[in-house]
Amino acid sequence: MSAPAPSAAIAPAARAHRWRSVVTIAVSRTIDDTESGLMNNLFPVIRASLGLSLAQLGVLTAIPRFARMLFGPLWSMAADRWGRKRVLVFATGIWGAWTGFVGLAQSYEQLLLLYAIGAIGTVAGEPIANGLIADHFRNEERGKAYGLLRSLTSFGSLALTPLMAQFSRTPEGWRHGLYLMGVLSVLSGIAIALFVREPAPAGGAASAPRPKFGPRDIGSLLRIPTFLLMAGSVLFVTSIVMMPFMVTFFVEVRGWTTADANFLQGAFTAGWMISSLLGGFLGDWFERRFGPRGRIALMQIYLVAFSAASYLVFQVDWGKGPLAFAALLSFGLIGSIGFSGVAFPMVSHVVPGFARATAFAMLFSLLQGMFAGVLSLASGRVAELIGLKGLMFWVITVPYAINALYWSFFYRTYAVDRAKLEEQPALAG
Repeated sequence: MSAPAPSAAIAPAARAHRWRSVVTIAVSRTIDDTESGLMNNLFPVIRASLGLSLAQLGVLTAIPRFARMLFGPLWSMAADRWGRKRVLVFATGIWGAWTGFVGLAQSYEQLLLLYAIGAIGTVAGEPIANGLIADHFRNEERGKAYGLLRSLTSFGSLALTPLMAQFSRTPEGWRHGLYLMGVLSVLSGIAIALFVREPAPAGGAASAPRPKFGPRDIGSLLRIPTFLLMAGSVLFVTSIVMMPFMVTFFVEVRGWTTADANFLQGAFTAGWMISSLLGGFLGDWFERRFGPRGRIALMQIYLVAFSAASYLVFQVDWGKGPLAFAALLSFGLIGSIGFSGVAFPMVSHVVPGFARATAFAMLFSLLQGMFAGVLSLASGRVAELIGLKGLMFWVITVPYAINALYWSFFYRTYAVDRAKLEEQPALAG
């Protein structure tokens, strides 16, 4: 029996609704990311309100990282077994009400507790959404799909920047920001229930039964060489620590106001939005032009460029005018290329479809969350010792340069692992 034509690889219902699903998931991701980022973007105001220190900012930024490590894989295994849409509705929607309760905190201890409870739910969205998007699109389209998802998410964050800046203008404005995010999170859960479809596997017949993920399948992931290499690579992706300190960096090191620093970060987010979309198209183009080696080469170019750009942004004072906004915009234009165009598609190309959400969670929740959590705790202390400027050099610029060399190992494994999976169409979906 001949293989189905590419256009038949996606079930008709999934093909009709997949872009609606992408947009809805992007909205939900925007809200989840804003919930986590609000604490960082408004920290100078929260610091004044509750009398906090940079070390305590390190603890607060570590909470969602450790939550990703502990609960991201659990949510994802539940989603792979019982349905991704169902878990998304609960974890990112209903649970989001806890974010609103954080605004009621009257002390650092209350803030810490309520923020930790809320973070348990917000960490579910990314790995589950990445697995869900992979089911909607064929291999050759996944870079574009991931790019659009990250681009729309960045656009949503950019659109909320003026609102975040407004919340920083009053001493207790951060509370109203948290109340609003709690309400929006619940509404996003309703939107997921109404507009997101749980698709049939993208690489197989719509009627084919989908294997169910079980705990023993974790072992099969660890036997994929590219997956193991990716696990090592994410430990060098330290930009997850850069984001929480960015606004505080420009407030304390460059002398910006909190509101203006949020607008400056908005320039970075605008660039990030474009780079997410650009990265998806570049990744697909590099693969068509150079085969499986193309995405690896693109990742190395991206890592070198990100390392150089981080040095220019944080080690050079661009003043408080247009040059500073141009520098942050340029940095953002590089920011997401490697993930939408390379890392996410490569994971989906070597991991069986029924285990993808768990694979994303193990890499970007468990491993990266654990490392980023420890690094966040240490970064607050290190920043007090060597300053935020030194922190950005040793925690961002240097690791990204090392990662560019590390990615040379992927040339030996990726093409082989991808070919093995493609020989089993029932699993490749």
